[in-house]
Amino acid sequence: MNDLLENFRLYLLAFLLPLLLSLGLTPLLRMFAVRFGHVDKPTDIKTHKIPTPLLGGTAIFLAFTATLVIMRFYTSFPTGTLRDLRVILAGGAVMFVLGFVDDLRKPNGLGFRTKFAVQFVVAFFTVLYGIRINFIKPDYVAFTLSVVWIVGVSNAFNIIDIMDGLAAGQAALAAFGFLLIAFPSESIYVNFASAALAGAALGFLPYNFSKKYKIFMGDSGSLLCGFVLSLVAMGTKYSEINPLGVYAPLFILAVPIYDTLFVSVMRLRRGHSPFLGSHDHFALRLEKIGFSRGWVVWLASMATLSLSIFAWLLTQVPLSWGILIASVLTIEFLLVSVAIAKIKI
Repeated sequence: MNDLLENFRLYLLAFLLPLLLSLGLTPLLRMFAVRFGHVDKPTDIKTHKIPTPLLGGTAIFLAFTATLVIMRFYTSFPTGTLRDLRVILAGGAVMFVLGFVDDLRKPNGLGFRTKFAVQFVVAFFTVLYGIRINFIKPDYVAFTLSVVWIVGVSNAFNIIDIMDGLAAGQAALAAFGFLLIAFPSESIYVNFASAALAGAALGFLPYNFSKKYKIFMGDSGSLLCGFVLSLVAMGTKYSEINPLGVYAPLFILAVPIYDTLFVSVMRLRRGHSPFLGSHDHFALRLEKIGFSRGWVVWLASMATLSLSIFAWLLTQVPLSWGILIASVLTIEFLLVSVAIAKIKI
């Protein structure tokens, strides 16, 4: 009981510290962005109306990184946990820099080929180092799927970042979802990384929503959040009670993954490249039929919160109940997809 309480205090600290750091750093970095003209200018694809500062991702990165470094000296990490956190920090730093450079070169950016090349290299070495899917055989299939998973989830958060509070809210809630499943467990790096990312993302949100002090996280923030969550998803056990538990990460990350698949399919159906921007996103379609942006973000957040709870249940109930939960959620997703696809953009 004492160990459980002590662990809870540590994870609470790992959440509160980046929350405070992000709250303090974001307005300072916004001042720098305004001073040096590091802004996201409106285009035909963008949905904002005025140039908006872009250094929110830097605040998230600094808060997240500083917290894990500080926690390294505050507690005694096992060797494996320390190694995994180093991988997260190193890979996350590369993803952050990639997004930062892409933000600097907006509106054209680096181009999807360059970004994908860097992301696949980062994913390859991350999986080579040992953070990977462990329940699939043979190993080369697991290795390949792990690389694709990392790149896919990283870009899913980049793609869904089209509306104030949407990507950061999804990142924070997904991080809480993984923390819920992993705690208490031996998956210490999952717990600390999840708590730190949740705090850093939540600290950024008030400024992302603000009209007077608005700031975007940019690709630097969205790629970082997606990368960290893709690794966190592979770091804990899901199937100790029933084998369907391994699908829990798909439910926790269902909203960004769904939007990525949805816009890709919609673009391909119209003969467009899935790598080029468009207004096919589910969030913009919901806005089209009368929902305010605040309501769209709220609905997406409630969906992820609910799905995270169901994901946790999926890891706790017997197989028969797991089949029922997975079946109902899958059917509902299909019905929602059909309804959203019918909305004209």
